[in-house]
Amino acid sequence: MNSFTTNMQLVYVAAAACFVIGLHLMNSPATARRGNQVSTAGMVIAIGATLVLLIHDGTVTGVGWTVLITGALLGSAVGLYAARTVQMTAMPQLVSMFNAVGGGAAALVAVYGYIDLESRPGGVLGTTTVTTVLDVIIGSVTFSGSIIAAGKLQGLIPGQPIVLRGGRVINAALAVIAVGAGIFMFTTASLPALLIVVLASLGFGVTIVLPIGGADMPVVISLLNAFTGTAVAMAGFVITNWALIIAGALVGASGGILTKLMADAMNRSLGNIIVGGFGTGDSAAPVAVAGDAHIRSIAADDAAIQLAYASKVLVVPGYGLAAAQAQHGVAELAALLESRGIEVSYAIHPVAGRMPGHMNVLLAEANVPYPQLKEMEEVNPEFPRADVALVIGANDVTNPAARRPGNVISGMPILDVDQARSIIVIKRSMGHGYAGMDNELYADPKTSMYFADAKKAVAELTAAVKTLVG
Repeated sequence: MNSFTTNMQLVYVAAAACFVIGLHLMNSPATARRGNQVSTAGMVIAIGATLVLLIHDGTVTGVGWTVLITGALLGSAVGLYAARTVQMTAMPQLVSMFNAVGGGAAALVAVYGYIDLESRPGGVLGTTTVTTVLDVIIGSVTFSGSIIAAGKLQGLIPGQPIVLRGGRVINAALAVIAVGAGIFMFTTASLPALLIVVLASLGFGVTIVLPIGGADMPVVISLLNAFTGTAVAMAGFVITNWALIIAGALVGASGGILTKLMADAMNRSLGNIIVGGFGTGDSAAPVAVAGDAHIRSIAADDAAIQLAYASKVLVVPGYGLAAAQAQHGVAELAALLESRGIEVSYAIHPVAGRMPGHMNVLLAEANVPYPQLKEMEEVNPEFPRADVALVIGANDVTNPAARRPGNVISGMPILDVDQARSIIVIKRSMGHGYAGMDNELYADPKTSMYFADAKKAVAELTAAVKTLVG
């Protein structure tokens, strides 16, 4: 390695340092935006260094530069379009597609690296082949699995678990085939073996995600994100790029930690989730619930009285808030209540919504003060002191049935909404959440149901409070 190449690798290390600092800044909502900016700067540095290295080495011809620039422009245009047009409710699907692109790109790097090495005298070096095989397997699994996850979230594929006959045997067979062909590649340069690894891994990604139900999708997104990072790190070893190794390791490690935290928040082991999840997807159709005769509805004026004369209000956001894009309306209602001296906070469950941090991002978009966003462990002791708990679409994460054994959410940590003095639930209907079971909270004597689209309901509550207080 000459001095120029060494200096370029040091530039890559500087870029990786930006990724580390950016990730650290994302620990706090107050510094998360700056963390994104620092990470973006690191990516700009890495891309710039790569272009300088290509120009210096002369490895890219005129046609190659055309392809490279065209690809960069197209990718940037798609990314910019997605960032500006995709609704927050579709962000989980977008994250899944980003995971697919990252994993697929990493796998292609390994495939090219393997083919390039195969053309050299002496065949493929064993150490390089290990990282190549790992990159191809992990990247291919991530690519196909992420596409299936995005399809489930978008509704193109049914959200409930799709269990294939003999699915576990198929999974085991695909895994054995991929690993076996990979081991064969350690000693013998073989394009057919590489093709078998790719196809078996792609099939494994499909069959492993199909049986996972909608309720487990936040965990799956996080897991696939960790896979993407690991694949990128392996790609860094294949092409000896320090920035890819460090950045990929960061994403893989942080994604793995987040996956464990998310699984714990649902009281489900990662193995149990992968073997076969639960959840039927959102059910908007009205259905009967246990104790349906005890369900009480409430009008805007009556709900406004409870809110306007409360001392402490806890807002519990869920996917219903995201689907209706009601975050700005909720922020306006909260500001109105605060102007009357009412304490308002937001109770955030780790798996509320469809991706990690979904509610935090939505509320931050509406400029809700960061200190008002409280995680489950911090906010649960506050529910007994809350005069009103305003639940907006959150279903499974507020279901008291989780405290009893014998059902699909047994043992899952929940928000203690039923401990509040009064509860107002905004929902479109009595439909099920992702877990596909009744929410016992709705039959609680302290609970009143406000049946409406979240955005419309919040606007009506805000208007009623304004009328009430003059």
